[in-house]
Amino acid sequence: MRRSCHSTPAPLMARRPVFGPGDRVLLCDDRPVAPLAVADTARSRRKGLLGTSGVEGALWITRAPSVHMVGMRYPIDVAVVDRAGVVIHVATLRAWTGMTRFRLRASATIEAAEGSMAAWGVRVGSRLAIGSTEQREGD
Repeated sequence: MRRSCHSTPAPLMARRPVFGPGDRVLLCDDRPVAPLAVADTARSRRKGLLGTSGVEGALWITRAPSVHMVGMRYPIDVAVVDRAGVVIHVATLRAWTGMTRFRLRASATIEAAEGSMAAWGVRVGSRLAIGSTEQREGD
């Protein structure tokens, strides 16, 4: 039996790791909401959540005014923030075809599992920040 060169064997897909949790904490309006990893190098920003089967917590991608979902196998929530951390856009992006448009005021994009932004109370106008582990443990 011949296998298509475009099919991925089921065991290979099952081995994709879940991203996170990070070593920091995501703050929404000064309250801790989730573990957070920060992508602050060119390599970590390029990789993002690619090659993962899910995300635990969130990923803060610095200097990312827009993101795309090419190569992603699952939908995610995104929040786009300005330099002050104020949310200027929130959306759920579909696997493979989702994307955010470039925004001049955008400074970073935060990615999380689908449904997370609503569960955490993140909406346009919220202020997101990177907190330390002490802030996570103190809550």
